[in-house]
Amino acid sequence: MSTTDTPQTTEQPPHKPKFTFPSALTVLAIVTIAVWLLAFLVPSGLYDRNDSGAPIQGTYHRVDSGQSFVDRLNDLFLAPVNGLYGIQDQKTGQVGPDLAGELYGSAGVFLFVLAIGAFITVVFATGALDRGIGRLAHRLRERGALLIAGIMVVFSVLGTVEGFAEETLGFYGLIVPLMLALGYDRMVAVGTIILGAGIGVLCSTVNPFATGVASSAADISLGDGIVLRFVMWVVLTAVTVAYVIRYARRVQRNPERSLTGFLPGDRDQDAASEAEEPELTGLHKAVLVTMGLVFAFMIFSVVPWASALTGDADAKPYGFELGWSFPQLAALFLCAAVLIGLVARLGEQKLSSMIIQGAADFISPALVIVLARGVTVIMNNSKITDTVLHSIEGIVKGTSSGVFAIIVFVVNLPLAFLIPSTSGHATLAMPILAPLADFAGVSRAVVVTAWQAASGWMNLWVPTTAVTIGGVALAKVGYDKYLRFVWPLLALLFLMICGFVAFGAVFT
Repeated sequence: MSTTDTPQTTEQPPHKPKFTFPSALTVLAIVTIAVWLLAFLVPSGLYDRNDSGAPIQGTYHRVDSGQSFVDRLNDLFLAPVNGLYGIQDQKTGQVGPDLAGELYGSAGVFLFVLAIGAFITVVFATGALDRGIGRLAHRLRERGALLIAGIMVVFSVLGTVEGFAEETLGFYGLIVPLMLALGYDRMVAVGTIILGAGIGVLCSTVNPFATGVASSAADISLGDGIVLRFVMWVVLTAVTVAYVIRYARRVQRNPERSLTGFLPGDRDQDAASEAEEPELTGLHKAVLVTMGLVFAFMIFSVVPWASALTGDADAKPYGFELGWSFPQLAALFLCAAVLIGLVARLGEQKLSSMIIQGAADFISPALVIVLARGVTVIMNNSKITDTVLHSIEGIVKGTSSGVFAIIVFVVNLPLAFLIPSTSGHATLAMPILAPLADFAGVSRAVVVTAWQAASGWMNLWVPTTAVTIGGVALAKVGYDKYLRFVWPLLALLFLMICGFVAFGAVFT
């Protein structure tokens, strides 16, 4: 400690470390231990199951778990391992390696996430996506409303098909100066980026990290419920774009109505508006076209076209339906990553390193899925899953299908705050929520839609997500000011989501 000649100087108190919310892996580790302890207190029980493995309402009965303390201890330490290769046997409630070949467990989803990571990383390595968005922004730089709408729709499309969220952090350096040059403030840039991608994720149609993982945990196809989710995406995206444009025009007409004000230099951004248009080469165009075709083929391969077009869940599949699941999709994206690398002429060394790096970057959400599935293993092996299901059954029993769907949405809001990882939240919640839909006479796809809407709605504003808190920091916008900007939209979206899931529960 340094000294001074001033006797009044006192020692400064030590700086207290700032509290940071635990990561999804830490939260799930705590949940794993808590569930393991609760399994000693919660009585064991089972429902009778029908031929498809769904619980039969009114058949719950108490049973002996048949587990010794050593068995339970093994469950705790082996939970992540069992979560990777094991899957629930709907009739016995047991999980283990002997059932690994019966259905695709989290191993299929685990590899799918790594394959998606490899594909996305290779695409970004080509520079095509960044330049494509930059070119769009430059061409629309003199048409403010169209620029906002164009960027938000592109981000929303990427959000709904592949969970585009954290990747948006790289675009603040481009979009903030553009918005300021058009006479808007920094909040317009924040709204364009966070809400554009966020509304796409909220209304995920085939997003593998949200819809995909949740559908797998609910034991339904990724394409189930895609019509409702698509309509929901179109309407909510239009409403969100209109909301941001309305604020932008208000600030442009009267800068004093800006919620953020302007920093020194914000009103002198002519250089940004006159920047050179990013070049989009033939290779970049080929990469973008290939990327679009890959996602289009993914949608085609998972959609149950007969039931989607006729509205009959039991309709006989058309001859052209592929009915692909996660193993096939993992192979698709691995092959697509190689194809993108060949089209972009990355070379063997760079392509292989990008694939490895992409898989490594996505190991965290993949491990979250495994750990969350491990919690399900503990509950199943101790036979308390049906007991928890039975207790919740009493809450929703007698409610209409529409009210049930809204309850599912509301119940998931606090869970989304505690577990900001969509993959972990889905894997943890769906084994309980999906069977409830059977009791309420509601499609499990509606439960998936209600769950992902809750997760997406929370991630538009909670400070535990890097997309939100990192975005406002990069744009130099106060988080409190962002909340003031977004809360009317959040209220509107809340009501519209309730209406959509209630409609879906009644009419699908």
